[in-house]
Formats: sequence, C-alpha cells, structure tokens
Amino acid sequence: MELRTMRYFLAVAREENMTRAAELLHVTQPTLSKQLKALEDELGKKLFLRHSFSIQLTEEGILLRKRAEDLVKMADKITAEFLTLDDVLGGDVYFGLAESYQVRHLAAAIRTFKDICPDLHYHITSGDTEQVTEKLDKGIIDFAVLAQEPNTVKYHYLAFPEADVWGLIMPQDCPLAQKQAVCADDLIGLPLFCSEQGWNHDISKWCGNKMDELHLEGSFRLSYNGSIFVKEGLGYLLTFEHLIDTSQNSGLTFRPLTPRLETKIYLIWKKYQVFTPIAERLLKNLKSCFENTRTEHFSTSHASRHGRKH
Repeated sequence: MELRTMRYFLAVAREENMTRAAELLHVTQPTLSKQLKALEDELGKKLFLRHSFSIQLTEEGILLRKRAEDLVKMADKITAEFLTLDDVLGGDVYFGLAESYQVRHLAAAIRTFKDICPDLHYHITSGDTEQVTEKLDKGIIDFAVLAQEPNTVKYHYLAFPEADVWGLIMPQDCPLAQKQAVCADDLIGLPLFCSEQGWNHDISKWCGNKMDELHLEGSFRLSYNGSIFVKEGLGYLLTFEHLIDTSQNSGLTFRPLTPRLETKIYLIWKKYQVFTPIAERLLKNLKSCFENTRTEHFSTSHASRHGRKH
C-alpha cells in the first residue's frame, strides 16, 4: 500500500467524481481507476459504489478515509520536520486545543515568539480530550491542550497560569439571572446542556449525590452551539466563563456555580518526544511566558487582598 495511492483515494473520496479527481491529481482517468481497483484488490474490500456521474464511499471506504487522512497527515508532518531539522528560526508546529479561555495565554506566547522567529508556522485543530489526545498519540500534532489532569505515565505537561471557572449560561430575563451564583439545587428539574467530558467529570464531582437529580438534555463539544439552543429557550448551558458572548445585547448572561468550580488547563506532549528545533524553542518560550504570567497573577491577587484588608 503506497502513500501515493492513499492520496489518490482521498482525492476521489473528496471529489466524489473520478474525472475531477484525475484532473486535480494530473493523471489520466484510466490510470486513477487502475490504482483504485488495485487498492480494492489488495484490501479485499469494495471501497466505492460507482454511479453514472458520481462515486460514493462504502462503509469500508469511510473507514479507510479516516485512516488514510491520518497517514497522509503524519507523512507530511514527518517530511516537514526533516526539512527543518537544521532550521532553528522557522518550521511547523502543530497544536490540538480544547475549548478554553486560557488558550489566550498560549496565543500571547506564540505572538511574542513570532517576533523572534517570524518563520514559525503553527497549525491549530480543536476538539475535546479524546480527539486531541488521539492525534497526539498518532504523532499528527506536537502538543495538546486538555481541560483535565493529564496521564503522567504517557505525557509531560505544563500547567496554564490560571484555571477556567464553571457557570450557567441562561437568558437574561431568566429568574436565575437575579442570583449572584447558582447552586446544585437551582439546577434540579432544568434541561441542561454540557459537554460529555465536563458532565461526567467536573459537574458530577461538584454535585456529589445530587447528580442523579440533574437532567442532561443534550451534550455539545462546542459551547457556542449549546448557547444557540439556550437562545431558543431549549435549556441552560453549563460551561466555562468567557467562552460565550454574554454582553448586554447578547440576550444571555453567565452566573458562576457555587461552591466555586474551576478546571485547570494543561499543555501536554508525549514522553520521549523528539522535537524539531523550532518546537523545542517554542516550548522553552512557553514555559518562560507561563511562569512570568503566573508570577504576575499571584502578585496582583496578593496586592488586591492586601489592599482590601487595609
């Protein structure tokens, strides 16, 4: 099974048309058809359903598409890494990010680093813990950002300077919006939206024995999608602060949970990972930036508490 054949297969799967795929690949249609037939013979499975003017993937073809996409991405990443092994000022770095307001610290660190290394090219993909760690384990990305404690057997990690605060997104005219904070009893009987990860880990620990009294109406991997359902009056969204627009004209408001619930965010990478020079330098810069931000945040908080006492 050749990498070139995987690229041919993906082009046909994407275009759903043999002629268009052949034109994009700059090969003849008979050549492309022959390659794909040989691939089906090698795997012993039919990958396409051929119609008069289009091609449709079979179930086996859908499975191969996912595997082929990972293989091609990994191959391209390896090629790019070897091309930049001697380049300490530029190259590609790949991140998989969970949804978190704390990602701003990563963005700020990358911005300052690009002043030093303008030829840095960073690539961002988003997803929940399962999605980004799968890509990390396969070598498709260099770093992942998680909204839960990392597996220290498999990964090294760097904690972000701050934590995300959980709360409830609701319409501004909702009776609960009159409260300063929302407790578990307030959620009983409400149709709730939340990510599966947050519901099963953070919210369940926070609620304790009242978890069985809460009703998960639906789960969303993206908080923005959940907020649309809240606007339509279908329920209430449990999510991190700052992820959703709750300005005066948004129609929505945020109230923190009480007792206060926070989730720490981590940057992780595989143990025994061999980085390109640019990725190594960027990681060193991230550690320095995070530590400086953490120190500034502690000093500001300490000064604020000290000022209140006086």
